[in-house]
Amino acid sequence: MQFGLSEEQTLLQDNIKRFLNDQVPLDAVRAYAGGGDDAAIWQGLTELGIPALLIEESHGGIGLKPLDAAIVAEAMGYAVAPGPFISSAVIAPTALSLSSVDCSELLEALAVGSARVGVAFAEAIGRRADASVETRGNTLTGKSLFALDAEADHYLVADHHQHLYLVAADDLQREPLTTIDKSRRTVSLQYRDTPATQISDNPAVFNAALDIGRVMLAADTLGAAQAMLDQAVEYAKQREQFNRPIGSFQAVKHMCAEMAAHSEPCRAMVWYAAHALSDVPEEARLTACHTKAHLAEVGKFVAKTATEVHGGMGFTDLLGLHYWFKRCGANRQWLGAPELVREEAARIKGLV
Repeated sequence: MQFGLSEEQTLLQDNIKRFLNDQVPLDAVRAYAGGGDDAAIWQGLTELGIPALLIEESHGGIGLKPLDAAIVAEAMGYAVAPGPFISSAVIAPTALSLSSVDCSELLEALAVGSARVGVAFAEAIGRRADASVETRGNTLTGKSLFALDAEADHYLVADHHQHLYLVAADDLQREPLTTIDKSRRTVSLQYRDTPATQISDNPAVFNAALDIGRVMLAADTLGAAQAMLDQAVEYAKQREQFNRPIGSFQAVKHMCAEMAAHSEPCRAMVWYAAHALSDVPEEARLTACHTKAHLAEVGKFVAKTATEVHGGMGFTDLLGLHYWFKRCGANRQWLGAPELVREEAARIKGLV
């Protein structure tokens, strides 16, 4: 069996890379990190049809598969691009399309980019003493931490039973959270008898949304790691010591080769995990866990090593390597740290 991208998927990959290269240079990321917004970036992605990728044609979408979304996620990570892609274009459409209530209107709004849906899943993944969500009829009370997308119009909120609720942003209080990743913003959500619509009481719906989110975070990490590797190799070719490029030194060659050896097999892993979500459902959950956990470790290794190749320059804002470094770090924790995800994989296999 030959597993690779189709002609249409290669065209999608080329188009998204071209847009991000032209419209999202590092200066645009710096501007967002300094307090700017991602409206122009998201509008450009909307014009390419990115928010509509996973939404069915009956709701105004394109109706593609998770593998297509993984291609976009990898490109977003490579450009360390701001935007609500994983929350609003991946997790939300997945959950809303499986909802027990009619979400057609919101899906249509998502497809054209006129609405954004954030995600607050922390309560269902790992409960904290200082944050919990309680349901009282059709209202929520409590607090969610590390909700993705600070500018969302609605939020998908999960409780510890893995039930999903849709909450309007205007009905709750948002507080910005400081994280290492300045290329995306997270918030805490405060609920005080906040009106909420339960869209699912089936944990399988939550798991489907969680699995695809984890695969997209892995793809994003892969893109970020590849960007850091490419920058390290290019720097090693140009930076000279003792009248020769540092890339000619065996130690630096080994560092670059080791980064490539760790990261290159991950592409097939990410692609298969995304493929399994739609075409091999019996393997989807386990593969998503393995992929998320493994890419977290590979991303950490490549980010560290690429910074070392740059020496002291690797820590400067002039090169901006820290944006990719921190992106890998944030992806490692969101939707479950590798230790937690491996434990979940063990439970799936009945080992614990």
